[in-house]
Formats: sequence, C-alpha cells, structure tokens
Amino acid sequence: MPAGPPDLNAIRSAREAIASSAIRTPLVRLQAPGEIYLKLENLQPIGSFKIRGAANAIAHMSADQLRQGVVTASAGNMAQGVAWRAQELGIPCTVIAPETAPETKIRAIERLGGRVLKVPYEAWWRAFEERGYPGVQGAFVHAFDDPNVLAGNGTIGLEILEDLPEVSAVVIPWGGGGLACGIASAIRALKPSVKIFAAEVSSAAPLSVSWNAGSPQIIEPERSFVDGIGGKSVFPQMFELAKRLLDGVLVASPAEVADALRLMAERNRIIAEGAGAAPVACALKNPPDGKVACIVSGGNIDLSKLAEIFGTK
Repeated sequence: MPAGPPDLNAIRSAREAIASSAIRTPLVRLQAPGEIYLKLENLQPIGSFKIRGAANAIAHMSADQLRQGVVTASAGNMAQGVAWRAQELGIPCTVIAPETAPETKIRAIERLGGRVLKVPYEAWWRAFEERGYPGVQGAFVHAFDDPNVLAGNGTIGLEILEDLPEVSAVVIPWGGGGLACGIASAIRALKPSVKIFAAEVSSAAPLSVSWNAGSPQIIEPERSFVDGIGGKSVFPQMFELAKRLLDGVLVASPAEVADALRLMAERNRIIAEGAGAAPVACALKNPPDGKVACIVSGGNIDLSKLAEIFGTK
C-alpha cells in the first residue's frame, strides 16, 4: 500500500513510462456560464483515464512477475487499461468483475483479449482487499491503492497546470481515490494554492460520509447509472491520503449528473459516463471560485442508457 502520495519525480517518470500507451488529452472550456474547463480523459484509447495508472503499474513489474500475466479487480475501466497494456505485451489478462458491471465495459474488456470472471459484489470487493482472487494466477494490478497507479494518474495534474496555469480549483471523481489522490499529489507539489475537491454522487458517497465523520465509514450504496464511482466504503489508507491532499468533497444527485451529461453533449459534443459527468455536476451546483478544471474521467456508457438519459428531458 502507498505510504504516502507519489513525489513529483515519480509522477514525471510516469509520464515517460506511459507515453506509448496514454495520450495527452485536451483541456477545453465548457460552453456554459462560469469558467469550467473539461479535462477530456474520455478520449483516451480505452475511453478512460485508467490507462495511465495501469500502464505505469505494469511498467514497474519485472518480466518474472509478468510471466503468468496480470489480474485486476474492476467494474470496467481499470480492466480495460490493464487489458490494453497486456495485449500490447502479449501476456494474458484476467479481470474479476462484479455481476452488476455494465455490459458495454465487459464487451470492451473481451475485445481487448481479457478474460472476465463475474462474481458477486462482496467477492469482488474482497479481491481489492486481498489483492487477488482464489485460483487465479498473475500479477495483481490494484485499481487505486498502488503508488505507481497514483503516479500514473498524477500525470493528469502536470498537464492541467501546463495548459491552465491560472487554474484555481480542480474537481475529481472519487471512486477508490487513486485518481483524486494522484492528481492532487502533482498539483500540491507545484501549485499548493489550488483547491482540490473530490466529486461523488449522492446515491453512493462513502467519502462524503467518512469525511464528515472523520473516519472511514461503511454505507449501503444505491445503484444508479453512475457506475464508475460509489463503493460501499473508503479504504483507510486512501482516506488518510485524502485528508492530506484534498480540500473537501462535493456531492451531486444522479439527476444533476444526468443534467451535466446532457449539457456537455449539447454544448460541447462530449459524451461522458456518469462518473465523468459528476465533477461537472458538482461544479455547476457549488461553483468554486475562479477557473475550475473538471476531470471527465471516462466516456464508457451503455448507448441504451445514454439514449434513455437524453430522452428524459
């Protein structure tokens, strides 16, 4: 587990390590009132930021570690990142996925050559905690609780500061915490005055509940179309990092996230998944001062669900 946030040298090294797998994504202004900018990680080859952390984690594994392939636990996006890199290296990839994972993400994993094992939610969560799954061989790539994953994600922070030096706040979706803490590590090192907020959806907001309580809490998440964020709890080590690196937690309802998703599509022609639209919803609901960068973490949404959301208003 990470003893602390990755340092600037690790993040800069990660940028070199992932250059052949991840692209530098654009930062564009949302065509709406206020000064909200969108960091478009939905344009990555796998449609998600996860390729950054996955590529950097695998880059730090030896040939001996990778001999039996790689394994990850993921609802979809991290699995695609790991499968993408495994395909590039010609090694097998096994994904432990919850039974509720969206079919569009499962199909994408399989197109990349990944083997998907669907398991009950509790068994999936244990795979995170135990860093593996019974009977499955391979080097485990943790979706968020890994210093190399955090460093890979931190490269987004470098790009934001280079493209928008006057940024005053950044809003980042909180799933396991690897994205928020990785980006925050880079920004704290280079421009500590920037306010950094996690974004959650009200139907499943374990960080918000934990933040208010002062310690990690367990909740009962409700299912919604916002599937990329919102687990039942916050890992204690990630909560400690969050307290060191973040300024607070913003929460939007599923309806507000749907509104943000429609707004991005209408005004900027950008397609985001629920997790990717959550920071925009939070920034529109509770606008931080100055220029605000929102991380559009991914765009892997089922087309049928997208059509349903577009047709509801």
